[in-house]
Amino acid sequence: MNSWFMTLKLPPALVFVIFFVAMYLLSALLPFGDFDFFGRNYLILILMGLAAIIAIISLVQFFSSKTTIDPRTPLKVTTLITGGIYRFTRNPMYLAILLVLLAWGLWLGNAFNTLLAAGFVGYMNKFQIIPEEEALTKLFDKEYKQYCTQVRRWF
Repeated sequence: MNSWFMTLKLPPALVFVIFFVAMYLLSALLPFGDFDFFGRNYLILILMGLAAIIAIISLVQFFSSKTTIDPRTPLKVTTLITGGIYRFTRNPMYLAILLVLLAWGLWLGNAFNTLLAAGFVGYMNKFQIIPEEEALTKLFDKEYKQYCTQVRRWF
């Protein structure tokens, strides 16, 4: 099961672009679902700021641990990172992408974009995160299983 997931998987950056474009098209083509509320622009800025902070912290932790950030090759991971931002989420880079998509959905102002953001989470869970978890379990066994019981997948 694991092997075909890992070979057919799209790079997360491409998945982000696909969902980003789909959200734009949904907003442009759907004749209903538009919304606006006081503070929407502030919420967009907050989400984008959080996304940037989370992404930068997680990347710095990966680089300082000298392990791969390429999610397509989880068996090349040399270190299990469980501190810092990884005490709160097992997938901060994907969480940062989700926050950007949520901000984009708010910018576009169509409520149905939340469904696409939920679709992003579902896709990433099935085709990216679960195969990564299988690989990390092979590499780090009990240590990774223990980590999974203590830290949530997203937030």
